[in-house]
Amino acid sequence: MNSLVRKTSTDIKVIVDHREVGGRVVNELRRLGIHLEPRQLEVGDFILSDRIGVERKSLRDFVKSIMDRRLMDQARRLREIFECPLLVVEGFGQYSVRIHPHALLGAMVAVIVDLGVPVVRTQDSSETASLLALIAKREQEGFHREVSLRGKRKWMSLPQSQRFVVEGLPGVSSVLARRLLEHFGKVERIMTASEHELRKVRGIGKKKAREIRDLLESEYEPEGD
Repeated sequence: MNSLVRKTSTDIKVIVDHREVGGRVVNELRRLGIHLEPRQLEVGDFILSDRIGVERKSLRDFVKSIMDRRLMDQARRLREIFECPLLVVEGFGQYSVRIHPHALLGAMVAVIVDLGVPVVRTQDSSETASLLALIAKREQEGFHREVSLRGKRKWMSLPQSQRFVVEGLPGVSSVLARRLLEHFGKVERIMTASEHELRKVRGIGKKKAREIRDLLESEYEPEGD
């Protein structure tokens, strides 16, 4: 697949979970000229557009997630948040002696058929990076789609909706959103809190409090086409 991917413009952006930074896939994406934005992601490892979120697993990780029963829950959450979720399983090595090949294939079928999450196999980290770069380029240049941190959830409970709104504030992760809501009690109180009040929440320093207030207080200026 590498021969299909040319070095592209840094106008193509991929949001990557901070735990993936320093890994081979991220390094290869940088080599391909992709602009990377590390963030703390609640679900998935890579966000390629406002509708595509990707969970990447090595073959070993995939087998482990089957055995500890995390796989279906992870795939379900990916499906709930992203309009076009994708699970990438990287590697074609020998299957674990602890799991039968039929069980591994059965898990893939369950993810694809029961949850509607496509599964793509790649040979190695280089091919994974090429796949992600191609999708991101197609979404952002071909379809002019933006990259959204939070994706699009089909349905959310009230607490989930509240966290979703608060997570849209600058530098606010899912963990920090919960702290803010527990401290202030309402979304409205967070939005009207002063810098001093915001800094009372663990994890919010002077800079982050200022960024939040700047966002909430600044006049909207439409972007040019």
